[in-house]
Amino acid sequence: MNKGCLYVLITFVVLILAGAGGTLYYLKEKESTGPETFDTKKAEKTDIVLKTVANGSVQPRQEIEIKPQISGIISEIYVQAGDIVKEGDLLAKVKVIPDMVSMSNAENRLERARIALDNADMDYERNKQLLDKGVIAPADFQQFEIARRQANEEFKAAQDNLQIVREGVAKRSGGATLTKVRSTISGMILDVPIKKGNSVIEANNFNDGTTIASVAAMDDLIFLGKLDESEVEKLSPGMELILTIGAIEDKTYKAELEYISPKGVEENGAIQFEIKAAVKLDSTDFIRAGYSANADVVLDRRDQVMAVPEAVIQFDEEQNTYVEVPDGNGGWTRKDVELGLSDGIMVEILSGITEEDEIKVWNQPRFE
Repeated sequence: MNKGCLYVLITFVVLILAGAGGTLYYLKEKESTGPETFDTKKAEKTDIVLKTVANGSVQPRQEIEIKPQISGIISEIYVQAGDIVKEGDLLAKVKVIPDMVSMSNAENRLERARIALDNADMDYERNKQLLDKGVIAPADFQQFEIARRQANEEFKAAQDNLQIVREGVAKRSGGATLTKVRSTISGMILDVPIKKGNSVIEANNFNDGTTIASVAAMDDLIFLGKLDESEVEKLSPGMELILTIGAIEDKTYKAELEYISPKGVEENGAIQFEIKAAVKLDSTDFIRAGYSANADVVLDRRDQVMAVPEAVIQFDEEQNTYVEVPDGNGGWTRKDVELGLSDGIMVEILSGITEEDEIKVWNQPRFE
């Protein structure tokens, strides 16, 4: 036998002896280990809440963008973000920069109106003398009186139009002016995106206009979130949501589901449905607009019911549920149980055991 074969034979024998030694050691240790035992749990009264999670943010139900009624330059700003305003409060003032074409047209209109009024006055005076002398009947004179009134009104309207083009306000407006920007609702100023000296444009059919400020009622907030299509059919309006806001620690808020979108939108390869819920606030609560939030959507709940950890539940071959309790002789006996609602950690027990039973935690054996 050559040396190579001898080395292989020796290595093989060593491995066999090592395996046999390991097996003997394991058997010896097992014999020295005490009997297998298990931890136990008791049923307890608790609340079980079945929920799913929607991600989103808290937003005002009504946020209004205030826009000017006339184009120009901001001459004054009277508010800043965070201010509380009432409907009609002054937010800013616009200085009108007249458009040369519009002003020229307004001046021409005023001049034509002045000529027409002068002509109407002359006709009126001439025919008034004829009326006084009895030359014409009062019915014939009436047309000249009406024409004079119409010419006078057109002249005043032309004056107002020219003043509006120049200054944004008419003499006969009674104090109302397009240059003063006022809030259309009561609430909090969320943003003032313009500064003094900025040019602004009025809203019209061709553009949305420049936003002077955004105002919202901060006591009427909603949660806007997205929910996966696999969960949306479990929802219905009126369900309770529990909001957790990342910026506010150790506090949750309740909300009531109001709206579920009838159409899903694909996001990152999954179909998402928008939901809206009214946030319930106390008089002392204040939540800033735009905070990110998670909503635990309560699908079902049981309050103060008998429950056990799901870890103690066992299943037989027919998927019947049971637990094991001590038999009084150091062993375990089976008790069939009827389960109710589960939140994934705790499961409701409808029947089969009592709160006094010690229940085997079958998947956590230990050795004494």
